[in-house]
Amino acid sequence: MEEYPSKQSTENLDDPPNSRLFAVTSRSITEDELRESFSVFGDIQGVWVVKDKQTKESKGIAYVKFAKSSQACLAMEEMHGKVLMDGTKPIKVFIAQSRSSNRHRDVEDEELTRIFVMIPKTFSEEDLKDTFKEYGDIEYCVIIKNKSTGESKGLGYVRYYKPSQAAIAIENCDKTYRAILAEPRTKTTVTEEYSGGTSRGEYMGGNDSMNQYAFPMAEPGNYQGMDYRSGDFTRCLMISTRAALSQEQIFALFDLIPGMEYCELQRDSYGMSKGHALIRYSNLGSAVYAKEKLNGFEYPPGNRLAVNFVDDGEDRSSPVGRMAMQLVAAQMMSAVWNGPSNSQVMKPHQGYSAVSNMSRVQTDVNLPPLKKLAPPDSKSKERLFVVFSPSPLPLDVLEDVFCRFGSLIEVHLVPGRKVGYMKYADKQCADDAMAVLHGRVVNGVKMKVMLADPPREESHKRPRTT
Repeated sequence: MEEYPSKQSTENLDDPPNSRLFAVTSRSITEDELRESFSVFGDIQGVWVVKDKQTKESKGIAYVKFAKSSQACLAMEEMHGKVLMDGTKPIKVFIAQSRSSNRHRDVEDEELTRIFVMIPKTFSEEDLKDTFKEYGDIEYCVIIKNKSTGESKGLGYVRYYKPSQAAIAIENCDKTYRAILAEPRTKTTVTEEYSGGTSRGEYMGGNDSMNQYAFPMAEPGNYQGMDYRSGDFTRCLMISTRAALSQEQIFALFDLIPGMEYCELQRDSYGMSKGHALIRYSNLGSAVYAKEKLNGFEYPPGNRLAVNFVDDGEDRSSPVGRMAMQLVAAQMMSAVWNGPSNSQVMKPHQGYSAVSNMSRVQTDVNLPPLKKLAPPDSKSKERLFVVFSPSPLPLDVLEDVFCRFGSLIEVHLVPGRKVGYMKYADKQCADDAMAVLHGRVVNGVKMKVMLADPPREESHKRPRTT
């Protein structure tokens, strides 16, 4: 295993937690070269290259210990995949597991981005976000509430996009929040985590039953499906999608219906989307409306969403409760059936506030307004080459996006391939489109936008041989 200097106590290697990196390097990389490359990220307390006991040659494995977890996380984010020295392969950098751990893998990014905090019971989710947004971009916040009363338990979760952001929040936030990394969401621990079980018992206090967010984050088959035609309506929905939608895209879509209080994209142990999300509304009417309007809705175009009711754990067995539920549902169904179709813009019904138009283009980019296409016979001054993942966007959507920068002549998709070309009559417009759209996600599709090679005019002048 790794050979640490004897003066370095084992306990200090994991103090603070997640402050030690595990790196896979070229065997020619030395400790001094590693120290020089990583020192820009913070105070390094030790660098160790693992060597063969017999030959004393490097095994191509090293450890780097930082003084702070945030420094180690930032170094991991910036150095993973970088080439340290000419002629060597890119290094792989991970947060090393604790030496006392019995796991056989290093720490996943999924486990490093979510923190658990103690907050005033008067805090709203917006208050929680405002408090912690200074440490980095926040993916979502959740306040844990008592299922029976709906009151806050004074506990919450904040999930950041990057491990370094979560580490900075833990290190720098007010100590009264008692911020720590949240335990990984596994099939066996998630219910305890949200319900005040053993994993967080020291913070939860009391004997409150499972709170309103206590849903086991497992496969959809583990949820009890509800048949809405027989009157089994709930405030909780399970969404299934084949396209790679992000948490923000799902949130933005279902937040069009007022009353959404929880949105969770389910991920596997590697942080990848499972293609399912859990949505909960504060009232039955919103859930019924969302189910009827968005089940079968194509988002992005070509990807049909499946939306179904799932059991939310509430007891509706009493005759009065069931009658009330069916009455609300009937009113909402009437509003849906007598309103516009799913292909039209959703409009407010029965007391709903105005809802934003559901655009066919969903992205986190601030796009300019639509502009007219350049005449088809315009001379091309610049072409962009676009690579799509996982699949190309429809032509009309691409035209909608790329025309906003002006002088777009045409969009061309290469048949059978995940690439296309955007032809512009003005070079500056093409440059602007590339600067804004490269690496961005539109309707669940990530785009790499680059300058295309100039067409080889001479190839058309070659005489045809027989």
